[in-house]
Amino acid sequence: MTFCRRRLPHLYDIGQPIFLTWRLQNSLPANRVFPAGDLSSGQSFATLDRLLEEARSGPLCLHQPAIAEMVVEAIHRNASVLHHYVLHAFAVMPNHVHLLVNPSVPLPKLTKSLKGITAKRANEMLALTGCPSDHLIRDDREFERIRF
Repeated sequence: MTFCRRRLPHLYDIGQPIFLTWRLQNSLPANRVFPAGDLSSGQSFATLDRLLEEARSGPLCLHQPAIAEMVVEAIHRNASVLHHYVLHAFAVMPNHVHLLVNPSVPLPKLTKSLKGITAKRANEMLALTGCPSDHLIRDDREFERIRF
């Protein structure tokens, strides 16, 4: 089992079923409110998912049929052509995607491949140039912060 920590800890194992969710940038409402007290990871997920489901503003481009179809094609391609996972179920929502898979490759490779190509294609379809997401690391402290 591999442990990876960036902003949140992630445990994953090739072949172990995993439920992935990713969302469009700026898709959470700015006025989001979380209940007081500590939330379990399940409660946090449910809270964020409910906020995404209820969003009526912000980026909702996955609601556009052409973009949603492109995401669906990429999901199937990553399963059947690239063999990155065994696909069990998925849902493409207006501002986020859910995916239930058994990965055949390390999770970072799976997510980079799937999210990278869909973001690039969606930006092309929407005629968005975006800005590069690379960032020069300024010192050892920043390197360690990003790494973990």
